[in-house]
Amino acid sequence: MEISFNLEQIQQAADQVLTILGKPGCVILRGEMGAGKTTFTQAICRRLGVLDKMGSPTFSIINEYATETGEKVYHLDLYRLKNEAEAIAAGVEECIYSGSYCFVEWPERAPGLFEAGWPVIDIRNVDGQVRTLQIKSYI
Repeated sequence: MEISFNLEQIQQAADQVLTILGKPGCVILRGEMGAGKTTFTQAICRRLGVLDKMGSPTFSIINEYATETGEKVYHLDLYRLKNEAEAIAAGVEECIYSGSYCFVEWPERAPGLFEAGWPVIDIRNVDGQVRTLQIKSYI
């Protein structure tokens, strides 16, 4: 399934993705730098009821948010990590296996931590305005 959206439609796209996902768990985001992975994750977090100020986890590696109902949502960016050992030392495993929503950018930095079958959202910047995404399974 492919979903196309622009910034005005991003919340509707987030709704569609949450319906497809159906339940909390680890979600892998793939796409080139600037494709919109962080912006899309923030839209999903808004739909999940995150009230905290959200930012990019590029430097913190892990951002933890609370929803209005007290549930946790994690947003991870593994770009700066060199390998799985660094990811484990940073606490990535605790987040991805927490049972909470956990959105992970740049999973290829620690591929052995992710399980086959987990949902993958591939985001592509079509023309600077429109993004497309496809939901697949992690292999």
